[in-house]
Amino acid sequence: MKRFRLRFQQRSISQLLWHCCLLSLISTVFGPPASAFAADQQRPNIVLVFIDDMGWEDFSCFGNHDAQTPHIDGMAREGVRFEQFYVNSPICSPSRTAISTGQYPQRWRIGSFLSNRDHNERRGMAQWLDPKAPMLARSLQQSGYATGHFGKWHMGGQRNVDEAPYITEYGFDESLTNFEGMGPKLLPLTMKPGDEEPGRIWADAERLGEGYRWMQRSKITGGFVDAAIPFIQKAREANKPFYINLWPDDVHAPFWPPVDQWADGKRGLYLSVLEEMDRQLGKLFELIGNDANLRENTLVLICSDNGPEQGAGSAGPFRGFKTHLYEGGIRSSLIAWGPGIVSRAGEVDRASVFSAIDLVPTLLELTDTEKPEDASFDGESIVPAITGDGTSRTSPLFFRRPPDRDAYYGMDDLPDLAMRKGNWKLLCEYDGSSPELYDLDSDRGETQNLASEHPGTVAEMTKDLVAWHLAMPKDNGATYREKPKKKARKPAKN
Repeated sequence: MKRFRLRFQQRSISQLLWHCCLLSLISTVFGPPASAFAADQQRPNIVLVFIDDMGWEDFSCFGNHDAQTPHIDGMAREGVRFEQFYVNSPICSPSRTAISTGQYPQRWRIGSFLSNRDHNERRGMAQWLDPKAPMLARSLQQSGYATGHFGKWHMGGQRNVDEAPYITEYGFDESLTNFEGMGPKLLPLTMKPGDEEPGRIWADAERLGEGYRWMQRSKITGGFVDAAIPFIQKAREANKPFYINLWPDDVHAPFWPPVDQWADGKRGLYLSVLEEMDRQLGKLFELIGNDANLRENTLVLICSDNGPEQGAGSAGPFRGFKTHLYEGGIRSSLIAWGPGIVSRAGEVDRASVFSAIDLVPTLLELTDTEKPEDASFDGESIVPAITGDGTSRTSPLFFRRPPDRDAYYGMDDLPDLAMRKGNWKLLCEYDGSSPELYDLDSDRGETQNLASEHPGTVAEMTKDLVAWHLAMPKDNGATYREKPKKKARKPAKN
C-alpha cells in the first residue's frame, strides 16, 4: 500500500494532467484503454466481514476456549488484532448505518433496529436509511470499483416496510441479502434433530424484492460466499478493483447449526453456529490468500456489529451485552489482514482507539477515492492504524442508547449516553445526571465508578456529551415505553 501511495505522490501535477488528457482523448476514440484499467487494478480490493451479534471474545484468537475459529484465526496470524475498536451503536441497524456512512447513525434517525412501520414511528425513527447518505460503496463505485453487498442489510426493507429503496440504490452493483433488505435474498429453512421436513421462518420477506431463494439457515453464510466469489471473478475479468460487504447473520438468534452439529442449550447452539460460520468463511479467505495477486492487493476487515446476546456470545472481560453502552455492547474485536497492505503480521494492537465511523474516511484514503463534496464525516482517517504502526482518532467518541432500550437483560434504567475520551469513559442520563466515570486503562471492566473523585473531568465531559446529544436529531428515547405484552387467554371454565 505504501508503494501504491508513493507512486501517486511522486507524479507531478503536470504529468497527471497530461495523462488525464491523453486517456480522455483515447477513450473518446477507442474506448477505455487497457492502461486505464491497469491503473485501477493497482488500487486495493476491500472485503468487509461484519458479523451479527458476536461478542468481543468469541474468536478463539481473542480468547474463546469453548469453540475454535481456525480460518479467522489464520487471518489474525497474518494480520493485526485490534483490542480497542468500537462500533457506534450497541444494536444492528444503527451500527450498520455508521460503518456504511462514516457518520453517527443518529444523524439519519436510525437509533435502534428497524422494525415495522408503527414501531419505528413510536420510537421516533426513520423507516429506512436515506439514500442521500454518504455511502462508502457509492463513492467507491463512482471512482471505478465493482461493489457488492452479500449478507444482512437491515437498513431498510423489513416487516411491513416494503417500499424502501433497493440495496443497489445505495451504490452497489449487486446484492444478495436475507429477510431484512430489498432485493434478491436467501431465506432460511430450519432443521433440528428429529425433523423430517424443514420449516420456514420469515416467509413474509418473499415480497421484499424479486429473486428470493430458500436454503438451510445453517448454510446461508456459504450461500453469501458463493455469490461473492463469482462477483470477484467478474471484477477481475473487467480489470476493476472490488469492494465487498460480506455480512453474515448466523450467530444472531435463533441459532440453527447443521443437524449433525446440534448442541445443548443456548450457549452450545451459539458456539456450534459460530464454528460453522468460520468454516464457511474459510472458502473465501482461502481464495484470496492463495491467489498471489489478490493476496498482495486485498484488505480484509473482520468485526462484529455489536456485543453479544446474553447467554450466547461472550464479551470477555467487558461489562454489558448487546443494547448496552457499557464496553461489552460497543467494543468489537477487529482483525485487519492484507499482506501487501498491512505492514504488521501477527501483532496485537492494544493501544489504537478508533471506531467504525473512522473506517469510511480511512478506506477512501487508502483507495485514493474522493469523498462526496457535501459530506462531513464524524469519522477520521486512521490509515496508520490499519497499515502501519497504529494510531488513534483525535476526537472523542459519542454514543446514544437505542430509544427502546432503557432497560434490558435485567438491568433497569440503563445509561442514556456514553463518551470515550482518552482513557476516560463517561456514562450518564440525557440531562447529564447520574454520571459514571471509568478509567479504561486500569479498569476496562468498568467496575469502579470514579465520578465523585474527578468532578472536573465529569463536568467537562458531561458538557460535551450532552451538547453532542442535543445536536443530533431527537428520538423518543425519553418517553418511549414498550407496549405491555398481551397475556394468553385462559380457556373458559365449563
